[in-house]
Amino acid sequence: LRLLYSGRVFGISPVLEDSTKALCLIQLTVFMASLNMATNDVIVDALPYIDTGYDEPGVREAAIAMVEDEKKRYRPTKNYLEHLPPLNVSAFETDIMRTEFERLSSRQPMDTLSMKRYELPPPPPGKMTDVAAWSECVDNSFAQLEHQATRLLNLELLNENGAEAWKCHNEELQRMLSRTQGQLTELKKAIQEVNWSRKSQQCKAGEELRHLESTWVSLVSRNYDIEQACVNLQQQIDRYNDIAAERPQQA
Repeated sequence: LRLLYSGRVFGISPVLEDSTKALCLIQLTVFMASLNMATNDVIVDALPYIDTGYDEPGVREAAIAMVEDEKKRYRPTKNYLEHLPPLNVSAFETDIMRTEFERLSSRQPMDTLSMKRYELPPPPPGKMTDVAAWSECVDNSFAQLEHQATRLLNLELLNENGAEAWKCHNEELQRMLSRTQGQLTELKKAIQEVNWSRKSQQCKAGEELRHLESTWVSLVSRNYDIEQACVNLQQQIDRYNDIAAERPQQA
């Protein structure tokens, strides 16, 4: 792939232009992707630190044209996802969510917050002499008083300890922030080390590829020179054979 990308096909020594080289790389990438899809293998053949030619004029347009051509030749069926399992749109729904979705689909208004629990109504007019009705009202009054007493207790606790509790909460948030920032710093450092390692490996591989490419070009050129010399020698041999064949006739 690297030899083809460099624009040198076997037996041809001239180097193609950078834009043509980039187009060759794009076509080879598409070809390799199709092979990978067929074999379910993942082969990464990208060296962005040493590969060039992507920004050359006409390369982007050529890539877009290839995509558009593929889109024209792609004819999806009526249900091209039939090989996949059916989508379960209610996988994460709860009963409350399902009820709320049904309310929204039927365009029903949302129920308002009921304040009846906080009211102290007397018994209905028809039960003014009913002991059970009055007992229920008294129990409700006791519950309301206990609720108010609990609220007062919470307010007293907040007034006494709220400031310190808030300071402790802020300190905990600050510690969480410091830990998160430390993790972020370590992650950025790890990413930078990966990038440096990748660049170092690719530059080292690039030097080896350039050396191999230069060796390949030298060997191909030498083979071409040897082949040309063989052709010249064969022509000389044929010419000498013709001369040798003519001499007996002259004699």
